[in-house]
Parts: sequence; structure tokens; C-alpha cells
Amino acid sequence: MGMAERLRAAMLAVAAAASIAAGLAFLDLIGGNRPSALDWMRSTLLTVTVFWLLWGGLTGILGAVAPVRKPQPWTRPRGMTAVLVPIYNEDPLETFARIAAMNRQLVELGLADRFHFAILSDSTSLEVAAEEAAAFELLLREPQAAGRIFYRRRERNVGRKAGNIEDFIARSGGAYDYALILDADSLMEAATMAAMAARMDQDGRLGLLQTVPEVIGAHTVFARMMAFSSSYLSPYFARGMALLQGKEGPYWGHNAIVRVRAFAQCCGLPVLSGRPPYGGHILSHDYVEAALLARGGWKVEVDPELGGSFEHGPENMVEHAKRDRRWCQGNLQHRRLVFAPGLKLWSRFTFVQGIMAYAVSPLWLALLATSILATVFPDRGGIRWDATPLVLGLGVAGALLLPKLAIVIRGAIDGHNRRFGGNLQVALSVLAEVVLSTLIAPVLLAFQSRAVIQILLGLDGGWPATERDARRVPLWTAVKTSWWISLLGIAAIIAMSIAAPRYVAWLLPVAGPAVLAPVIIWATSLGDGSWARGRLFTSRAEHAPSPVIAENIRVLSAWQNDLPLDMGATTLETTHAPA
Repeated sequence: MGMAERLRAAMLAVAAAASIAAGLAFLDLIGGNRPSALDWMRSTLLTVTVFWLLWGGLTGILGAVAPVRKPQPWTRPRGMTAVLVPIYNEDPLETFARIAAMNRQLVELGLADRFHFAILSDSTSLEVAAEEAAAFELLLREPQAAGRIFYRRRERNVGRKAGNIEDFIARSGGAYDYALILDADSLMEAATMAAMAARMDQDGRLGLLQTVPEVIGAHTVFARMMAFSSSYLSPYFARGMALLQGKEGPYWGHNAIVRVRAFAQCCGLPVLSGRPPYGGHILSHDYVEAALLARGGWKVEVDPELGGSFEHGPENMVEHAKRDRRWCQGNLQHRRLVFAPGLKLWSRFTFVQGIMAYAVSPLWLALLATSILATVFPDRGGIRWDATPLVLGLGVAGALLLPKLAIVIRGAIDGHNRRFGGNLQVALSVLAEVVLSTLIAPVLLAFQSRAVIQILLGLDGGWPATERDARRVPLWTAVKTSWWISLLGIAAIIAMSIAAPRYVAWLLPVAGPAVLAPVIIWATSLGDGSWARGRLFTSRAEHAPSPVIAENIRVLSAWQNDLPLDMGATTLETTHAPA
């Protein structure tokens, strides 16, 4: 048994033992209670939800105590890499400017002959497609772009993003050793690209190497909190995840490099029988492709120490919920793949973990609802001790806070906090992140629970285009989006006030933010990017801006100043495809 397997067994044992103990302690069998069916239901819900909460917390703690491997300096790769950029009704100017910035760095490092770019458009809007063609003309003026930067637009976006990449692999993959897959909002340092391709050269069994992207370009309160979390906290959680997953690591669909031969051999995705949301094309294709590569004997690894990998995130909770709805549907599809033949045991667990990432939200709500019922009908249950809410609250708080506290302490010891403004600024930012995430958690939990229920009812969410530039949410829009969450919160408070007034205070941390959901959505969408710079939620990229980010800003500014007003005047006849 390897180190990853031993760590998995130990972590699973600790999480399972602690969650079962919590469930049994709730029943208080030793105290002579005679639990009712409602008590057993609450205990079961508590055990399941606590297990997944502890699992995430233990992963963060493991990452906080794990040794950090120093990244090796990049070397010139031998293999040819295609940088794939699938796009779908995106802002062409911003997307293509990111490609120009990465290309300029590759040219400057003398790596242009090792990397080609392929822009794979699935845009359905003719107006956007025309703008893409015009932006591509600007891109062709970039250094050494001719014969290295390609653009093609599919007439039918069969299989969505996964089908788009599969189409490239089938038609043009033979010309390349590796494919570096980005999203439209991705950005990556040329040195990181080179290091990833060199790793593939050095290990012939490495099928996929995933980076941990840092969110950049955040402006609103919500986006800056998420950016800080991705920059400061996520690498530690990813380090713990890397130790657990070993050679059967994750794939998040972008900012990762794959071996073309391995991908072509293993990653042809099935079309699931039946109609969406459970049937049709697989939405969360990345988890499935990672599992198929592992089944084929290829290594799938994540390296948290690979810096220089960036992405943009949603600027408000509404856009976050829209994207999360698609991910939820894709993850719940995986229930049909858990028992697929030949998969590694850990791949099956990863599918279950992805399903539970969303299923646990309605389970938390069910636990809350059954607890309210137990107070409304006290004669239906055998448990009477008033310490239950306190113990449960302390346990949840501990599971959420201990990993972050361990990360702050680790950062103070090894000097990592200096990259984020120092120990005091980091401590204040983490504290603010805890407070803000506590406020928005009930709102996001409600959105996720609704998504799960919609999918269980057979409602297909589709694949809506991401509005990456959407920032401020007007208050009235927030009300229209979340009025039902407010009503649920009000109903819970009224029911508890009538049935068991002494427990209302314990309900308020959940029901209070739910009642204020429209205000929270609106307030967290405010900000112009400068409201807390140098104070709270400052990311590493703000303290030490990456050269590729600065280059991207320069390119976009130049293009915006020189661009003719009518981009749509350019025809689609200028499109090209890689040979």
C-alpha cells in the first residue's frame, strides 16, 4: 500500500469515526433516552453531513502540515504542445487579448516553435462570431502568429466543450504531443507552460497534469473574497488533496496539460441514454476524463506548487449560482458512472464526493427541518437535552475554522503570509472571509438545494453562457432572484417562535441571512476593485503582479484604443483551422 492509500484509509477512518460518534452522541443512548423515528432520522442526517464536512476540513489541515516541494526551474520542452482555448459566446476582445499576452511571453522566451494556439469556437451568436473573426485579425498581427495561432468555429456544438476538444483531437491531434487546455478566462505564464510540457517529456506515463488556478481581476466584494480564498487558502487544500489522490488526481477541465495520445485512447465520452438532466452529453466531463485516464493506466496528478496559472471568476452570487447549477447537474449525472467497469476505486469515490458536494446542501436543510419538527412536536421524540444545538454548532464551527487557522499559522511560520501583506493583514482577511462566507452560506445552500430538487424533478438547466463581466446586481434583480429564500427564512423563524421560542437564537445564523438574501446578493456585488486594496482580501497577484497579467492589460488597452467601432464588419471568411 502506497503513501496515498495509507493517507486515504487514515482520513476516511477519522472522518467516519468522528461523524458516527457525533450521531450517537446526539441520540444520547447512554443517558437512557429512547429515540423515536424522528430522532434516528436526525441522527442519520447529522452523521452523513458531518462526515463530508470533516473530510473537507481534514484535507485542509493535511495540506497545512504537509511539506512544500520547491518547484523545479523550467527547461525547454521537446514535445509540441497545442494550447486549446474553447470559447462559447464570450467577449472576443478580452479572450483573444489573453492569448496575445501568452503568445508574447512564449516568443520572448524562445518557445514559439514548441507551442501553437487553437481557438475552438462554439459560439451560437452570429454577432459574437463576427466579433471573434475581427479580434482574430488583431491576433494575427502579433509576433510570430502566422502558422501558429488558429481559429475555427463549429457550425454545430455537439458535446459542448468536451465535444469541441474531442473534435480537435480527432482532426488535428496527431500533429501534437500535448494539449494545454484553457478556458476563455484563463491566463498562464509562459514559464509555467514550459514547465508543464517538460514534466510530460520527463515522465512518459504522465497523462494529465493539473495546476491550481488563482482567481484574478476581481472587483466586487464577493469576487474579491473568492479571489483571496483561491490565492491564499486553496493551494493548501489542493496540497492535501494531492497527497490523498496520488496518481489518480483531479482534472478541473482547464489550466491543465494532457498527453494527446493518452487522451485520444481513453477519453472518448459516451452519450448517456435518456433525456437530460440525467441523460445526454456528460456536463462535468473533466472528472470522467480523469477517471478514464486512470483506468487506462496513466498518471493523473495535481501540482499546487506550479504557479503562474490564473482564471477569472464570477463577480456576483447570481452568476456563481448559474454556473453552480450546471456543475450540479453534471455531478449528479455521475451517479450513472459510479459503477462503470474497470474504474479505480478512488475514481469511484471521487464521483461520490462530487455528487455529495451538492446533495449535502438539501441534507443540511432536511436536518434543519427535522430539528424544527422535533421542537414543534416534542412528544414525538425521546431527546430533550438543550446542549444539542451548542454542541452541533461548536462542532461545525471547529471543522470549518481549524483548517483556516492551521493555514494562517503555517503561513506565519514559513513566511507565506508576507506575500499577502503580512500576518496581521492575512489574519484580518481570513476573519473577514469567515464572517462573509458565514453570511452567504445559507443563500448558496438554498440555491444548491433548489438545483438538486430541480434535477431530481427532471428539469434540465442546459449550458447557459457565462456573463464574466457582470458585476453589480440591482437590488430589485436580487429580490426577483431570491425572494423565495427570504420567505423560507421568515417561515422558519415564525415556526420556531411559536413552537420553541428558546431555540430561535440558534436558528438565526441560518434563517437571518436567508431573510436578508436579496440585500446580501446586492451588497456583495458592489465595489470597484479599490475599496479594500491593501486592507482586506488582497491576493498575491496584487502584491506581486504576474508579468503575463501586466502584458494582458497592455494588449487589451492597445486593442481597445485602436479597434474600429464596428467589429461586426469583418466577415467570417478569415477563419482558419490548424493543419
